[in-house]
Amino acid sequence: MLAQKYIDMLNKKSVIRELSEYAVIRGKEIGYENVFDYTLGNPSVPVPKSYNDSLIRLIGEKSAMDLHGYSQSLGIREVRDAVAKSLSRRFDMDYTLDHIFMTSGAAGAIAHAVRLVTVPGDEVITFAPYFPEYGPYVNHSGAVLKVVPPSTRDFQINFDAFEEMINEKTMAVLVNSPNNPSGIVYSTQTIKRLAQILTDKSREYGHIIYLISDEPYREIVFRDVDAPYIAKYYDATITCYSFSKSLSVPGDRIGYVAINPACPDAEKMIVMCGQISRGIGHNCPSAIIQWAVAENLDITADISVYEKNMNILYDELTALGFEVVKPGGTFYIFPKALEDDAIAFCNKAKEYDFIGVPADSFACPGYFRLAYCIETEKVYRSLEVLRRFVKENY
Repeated sequence: MLAQKYIDMLNKKSVIRELSEYAVIRGKEIGYENVFDYTLGNPSVPVPKSYNDSLIRLIGEKSAMDLHGYSQSLGIREVRDAVAKSLSRRFDMDYTLDHIFMTSGAAGAIAHAVRLVTVPGDEVITFAPYFPEYGPYVNHSGAVLKVVPPSTRDFQINFDAFEEMINEKTMAVLVNSPNNPSGIVYSTQTIKRLAQILTDKSREYGHIIYLISDEPYREIVFRDVDAPYIAKYYDATITCYSFSKSLSVPGDRIGYVAINPACPDAEKMIVMCGQISRGIGHNCPSAIIQWAVAENLDITADISVYEKNMNILYDELTALGFEVVKPGGTFYIFPKALEDDAIAFCNKAKEYDFIGVPADSFACPGYFRLAYCIETEKVYRSLEVLRRFVKENY
């Protein structure tokens, strides 16, 4: 008999993927250059030359076993050591290789982090708007995802609602900053307040409440934005990272778990990750990709393009009367629709081949997301279409 829960998921496909697939099909009809596809967060800037150079050189220098064999279950030791040193140098931390576990991107990192600190029936809290895949990530582990409603004024944490929701069954809080879909970066003030609440509640309930920090957009932070390294403010932080966005390599599926050295049993938790992998199949990410990222830890692709695209869209959206909180990072902007029903709004826009994602699945109805990781020239061309759509409909 087929597993019913996955049959049920067939009727709950990703809205983002469905719209992205529509944009591709529409592009075959009218030319993809004429479809203003703001659906998918697929990095658009070129991979750094140094990363490709590393791959080519590694093929010539290292053995086939080093490059194509299984890595150690926790990741290649030299790579883990390089990641730890980079984090410690950049953020004034004390990581060693014993605090690092290599994963298949941030999704793999979160899969391990949730299973590290929960058993079936435990609760994990996150904050709207949030990446909808958190639902499967958490719920399929047996834990239960709880969602705090958004503070739409600034998209910082809604602390009043959070303190009502947290309880003795809460084992972890899952945050994403810079945030998908809002583009907002949690301020130092926000993170300090969150850390204090978690400290107080951990003491009250008699168990640690872990902070799982999902950080694939950590490097995409715009000028003069307050962007704290979250683990510095709370000892029991499990950082989940992906190189997908910083190096423009989402298809290479590489990231890591980094556990704050001050977290109780941090080293044991990393070893536990190796055992968790045996059950979920995320073990041993590509060896050659591990070696390549180790040589490119402190560089990024030309992510300045994203800030330029953001400013173009922000200026136009506000000029057209949209309510929008200016993003502090990522490559997403999150306006309020010009009618209460964002699904209807986005369907009308789709008729103009301007395609955004309604935010109902992000637990923030009435808003929509634009992923502006596209060519700047295409952003400029989309503005006239957006203006026409708004004038003719609103």
